[in-house]
Amino acid sequence: MFAILKKEFKSYFLSPIGYVVIGIFLFVFSVFFYLTVISSPTVDLGALYYYTALYGLIIIAPILTMRMFAEERKSGTEQLILTSPVSMVGVVFGKFIAAMCVIIITLLVSFMYFFIVKFFGEPNLSAILVHMLGFILVSAAAISIGMFASSITENQIIAGIITIAFLVMTLFMQDLNSFFENLSIMNFYSYFPRGVISLKEIIGLTSFTAMFISFTIIVMQRRKLVK
Repeated sequence: MFAILKKEFKSYFLSPIGYVVIGIFLFVFSVFFYLTVISSPTVDLGALYYYTALYGLIIIAPILTMRMFAEERKSGTEQLILTSPVSMVGVVFGKFIAAMCVIIITLLVSFMYFFIVKFFGEPNLSAILVHMLGFILVSAAAISIGMFASSITENQIIAGIITIAFLVMTLFMQDLNSFFENLSIMNFYSYFPRGVISLKEIIGLTSFTAMFISFTIIVMQRRKLVK
């Protein structure tokens, strides 16, 4: 698993992908930073992670995940994974953790805004850290969706479109009726913007992530058996 993790993580920064993701994150974050901090008398840095999760992940998650399995299948290098001694669980988790490492790096970079906000007021560090935890959990759910989409097609563009469609549905279901609201990953994120760590929300998001990771493992395991 660690070999896969290292390979995937390096590939993000040996190509423009990692830098593009960080750039998009900072752009979206900066836009909401201006709208909610600079142009407002109140300072709510933590809320920026909510809005970045809501809108930024629709772009970031497909970029990070659409090539994970689809590219290898199209180029023929998937055979190396299917015949390697590494278990499919290790392969999937290695790729997943590598993508999450990129997410965590973007969060660390965004922390510079904490020091900027200190010029305008006294930001609540503990609340911001809770927001970051929520963002990581929502990102994990989004990444797991993208991984699954990439595992079922050999076309990166199609994988990206499927991921975006899934994310739009799961992110904005809360705007429909109460039944669909319970299926929205942003509904699970609702307590984090209040600076509250809720066990229910943590379990909900991790269960959502585990479900799509399991789907990906099943798809890839079946391909391995067929090969």
